[in-house]
Amino acid sequence: MISSLRRLRHSKSSQGILLVLPAVVFVLGIIGFAIASLLAYSVWTQDYMEIVYAPTLANYVNFLSEPIFSYLLAKSLLIALLASLVTVVAAYPVAYYVSFKVSRHKLLWIMVITLPFWMSYLLRIFSWKLILGYNGIVNSTLLDLGLITQPLEFILYNNFSVIITLAHAWAPFAIIPIFLSMERIDRTLLDAAADLGDTALQRFWRVTWPLTLPGVFSASVLVFIPIVGDYVTPQLVGGTNGTMIGNLMFAMFGKLNDWPQGSAMALISLVAIALTVMLIRWCLGVRKVEVK
Repeated sequence: MISSLRRLRHSKSSQGILLVLPAVVFVLGIIGFAIASLLAYSVWTQDYMEIVYAPTLANYVNFLSEPIFSYLLAKSLLIALLASLVTVVAAYPVAYYVSFKVSRHKLLWIMVITLPFWMSYLLRIFSWKLILGYNGIVNSTLLDLGLITQPLEFILYNNFSVIITLAHAWAPFAIIPIFLSMERIDRTLLDAAADLGDTALQRFWRVTWPLTLPGVFSASVLVFIPIVGDYVTPQLVGGTNGTMIGNLMFAMFGKLNDWPQGSAMALISLVAIALTVMLIRWCLGVRKVEVK
């Protein structure tokens, strides 16, 4: 027994576990405390400037009975799904090119590709306002080419601009996991498929795509979850038509000073996000996400 414990202590896997254990405990402790706080606040009520510490489900009932709350949550989930789809579709060819077409310095290529995303998040959002604005780059170019007679107004301050901006902002979080999943593919499998007569497209659909699904799922989740609660991007490029559930929760915890209702919104949104992630996993047919 003692010898087994000693071997466990000195094994590489146990050393790795012991190394990350304090960080894992710390992060889980913070997350657990945050969720416990939300649970507590969600069953209390707000009486002007004071919290009434009497357990009740009134905040949940109010959320489910107000159509605007359910509408904004459903709209946020839909926008997050569309933005995640756009991000993954754009990120997949980039990751594929670096993984299969670049022979040397692949990590350098990834760093160069993601370098523009190291700048401030707000600066990147404002750059899209300059691109899509009434007098922005898109409208100015189309006017100079004579393709339009007056600036397009529908490309900014709506759901379209929110989706495009979010997809661009979260692109690195999709490129990296997809690239890593491609790097784990055994190239001899592709060679064997080619020897059996498969075309390049057939090799992609039968070998590459199925083996990269865990990376696609990871990328989708990494992009989808933070987008649902985003309130900065909808506020800056979405206008009144781009309001999402994050903007409402920001108002509840801010100007409206209704923390109990905001906590109930956050928990309901958390459950909705978890269910949507399970749906994404089911749609992709991913049974297990391997982490190596």
